[in-house]
Amino acid sequence: MAPKRLDTSQPKGERGDGASLLSPIAYDDDAASLHSRSDQDTDSDDDQLQLRARNSRELRAADRIVLMEEEELDRLVTTSRREQERQRRGSGLSVPSALNIFARRGSSSQLSSPNASMENLVSEKRKARRSRRKQKRNRLIQDARHGEDGELMYEMEEGGMKDGSSTGDSTEREDSGEADRRRLNLVAQARDSRGRSWRRWVFWHSLIAIGFAILVLVAWKLSRNRRSALPKQHLVSNGTALFAPTTIILSLDGFRADFLQRGFTPRLNALVKEGISPQYMMPSFPSLTFPNHFTLATGLYPESHGIVANKFWDPDLNAEFHHTDPARSLDPKWWNGEPFWVTAEKQGIRAAVHMWPGSEAPIQDTFASIVDKYNGNEPLDSKASRILGFLDMPGKENPAVDVKDTRPQLIAAYVPNVDTDGHKYGPNSTEIMSTIQSVDTMIDNLSKGLDARNLTNIVNVIVVSDHGMATTDTSRVLQLEDLVDTSKIEHIDGWPLYGLRPKDDKDTQQLYDGLKDKAKSNPNFDVYLRDVDMPQRYHFSKNHRIAPLWIEPKVGWAIVTKDEFVVNEAKEKGLVYHPRGLHGYDHQHPLMRAIFIARGPAFPHQGNSRVEPFQNLEVYNIVCDSLGMEPQPNNGTLRLPLKPVGTHDDTKPQDTPEDPPPQESSAHPTEFVPTRPTKPRPSSPAIGVDPPPSASASEPSLPAADAHQPTRPTKPKASSSLAIADDEPKRPTRPPKISSTGTQPAAQPTEGSGNRDDEQAADEDGSPGDKAKGWWRWITDTVGGIWDSITGSGSG
Repeated sequence: MAPKRLDTSQPKGERGDGASLLSPIAYDDDAASLHSRSDQDTDSDDDQLQLRARNSRELRAADRIVLMEEEELDRLVTTSRREQERQRRGSGLSVPSALNIFARRGSSSQLSSPNASMENLVSEKRKARRSRRKQKRNRLIQDARHGEDGELMYEMEEGGMKDGSSTGDSTEREDSGEADRRRLNLVAQARDSRGRSWRRWVFWHSLIAIGFAILVLVAWKLSRNRRSALPKQHLVSNGTALFAPTTIILSLDGFRADFLQRGFTPRLNALVKEGISPQYMMPSFPSLTFPNHFTLATGLYPESHGIVANKFWDPDLNAEFHHTDPARSLDPKWWNGEPFWVTAEKQGIRAAVHMWPGSEAPIQDTFASIVDKYNGNEPLDSKASRILGFLDMPGKENPAVDVKDTRPQLIAAYVPNVDTDGHKYGPNSTEIMSTIQSVDTMIDNLSKGLDARNLTNIVNVIVVSDHGMATTDTSRVLQLEDLVDTSKIEHIDGWPLYGLRPKDDKDTQQLYDGLKDKAKSNPNFDVYLRDVDMPQRYHFSKNHRIAPLWIEPKVGWAIVTKDEFVVNEAKEKGLVYHPRGLHGYDHQHPLMRAIFIARGPAFPHQGNSRVEPFQNLEVYNIVCDSLGMEPQPNNGTLRLPLKPVGTHDDTKPQDTPEDPPPQESSAHPTEFVPTRPTKPRPSSPAIGVDPPPSASASEPSLPAADAHQPTRPTKPKASSSLAIADDEPKRPTRPPKISSTGTQPAAQPTEGSGNRDDEQAADEDGSPGDKAKGWWRWITDTVGGIWDSITGSGSG
């Protein structure tokens, strides 16, 4: 055993008893403290040990980290104090910024505390500082690792420095980690709260954006449907004044489409070559003046606008409409729909209406800015001057002029002359040709006036008519009493069609069955029940103003009561039936065809352009579009620009329809156009097959109006509605008496009024015939007229 070696350099008492040289006690205090830890040692002591165990570069890095943290803490404290000071100086009532209203909002738990916003701010700043410190600490540590010994400290190797430490201390204390976890939880909660706030913000703002988008879309759609007047309301100068879009629409009552082919209308034919037009325009059923003029003005079928005839009974109002009685016809209760002059006035466009039927009634409590009352005696030259006078008025561009005195942009004028003489003399008479020439001259004067004012290419001109005309004859008259028991009839509407309203509704079917049986042996009339078999193409059933039972004579035929005209006696005596021309029949018959001609800047088509035939309910939209107005809902479908299908030179002129032949010795007329083999044209919708009926398709019940006003058939006064007088003059010669059953006088046994009897009877059916027979008829008519004047039975 080796001997023990003792340290003799140190006293024995200092080494302690039994101390071994290999014991840690034999080493210095520093070495002992490294390997043995007393119960009194603290974390700070550990820190000191760690600091002593680091190299110089790591110590410097640690110092810099501590210094940096202290500086940031000082800045945080200073900033917090300044913020609190500003809040103390405030009024105590926090007024948020306008921009902050739309900013993200915290959760309710954050808003519940007055210091929530400050805590959020501090939390965000702490997070940012920690991130910056961590990055800088990592950078410093990386630099220190390449220091004196090239290694990290023991604590770093063992993970002594925690990533979650806010100060960089390498303590292992549980309370420090718990604080970090709490802070992390708070941060996570704040993030969740902000996420929920963000989703709410996105939801509400999306709803607002969608609502706003819908409003914008609706506004855009409305402005688009309006066919905005912006591009159309540009003012154009004629050299002396500025003109907004301006349209003149002329209605030539009773002007049949084939009148343009008779060689008496050079101006109208020139207008066709300068503009655009169909070969013909179809009226609406029934082809009467008042129903069709209001259809032209509103774009509605008569069943829709309510003017279903010149005379009719309204069971809901328990009242009767008659176009020749202003006291009744001018009541606004009769007029449904919005005519183009009302549309214009409502949209800020001034309108002037010269005698148009219905314009004197306060429709929708609105009148045109200028209204001329009907005057059947006004010369045609005065009409042209009146229209040009409207164009000579100052425009809106002159601020010194009162709006009430400014120029109208819509001018509607009515010309009754062709219809009046067509009823009086017949559509094939010499007199009607002279009247057609006079009307054409009036239009020529108007065109020259436009040229002189340099307005030909500035003002739109539209010429229309409401229906055609068919020749009547004594041999084509039916006695109503021979067809139906009139004692069961309470009201009779229309004319030459007959709308029957039985006193007892139960009699309607019985009367219908009886008429149907008689129609089998007499092909010169048709019978319809409004709600059962009324032709759908008539659009004449959906209104209580339409009588439940209708008798529709074929074109050129008429139906009369014995109070008006005794048919058998008239045939025996050779009396002439008046009026000599009628309308009101099937609106698709060639004899009922009307005209439409348009020229001007709203119709930028090649001259002589041709469009497919259309019905007159399309005119309302065309007039509105020409002025940039928004049309009201209507039955029309055409809109500008019109679509030509060629020129009038591309097709041969339409055949001139022939009037039905007189019924000699009860012969059954079998030809629509007796002198032409081509009479049944496809253009006339299945109407030309019946002999007399084919010639009678759709003439307006003019006599109905005349019968209603027999005492003043030839004097339509200005006080009465325009169309009223228009139809009245057609049958002025009959001494009509209104029967107790309400039947309208439809015909006279003789030419009652002397101013008509003097007309040559040879023209009654449009053919010269035998001269001797013609003279005999003239003498009998003249004598009959004189007798009527003496006895007072003629019309006044």
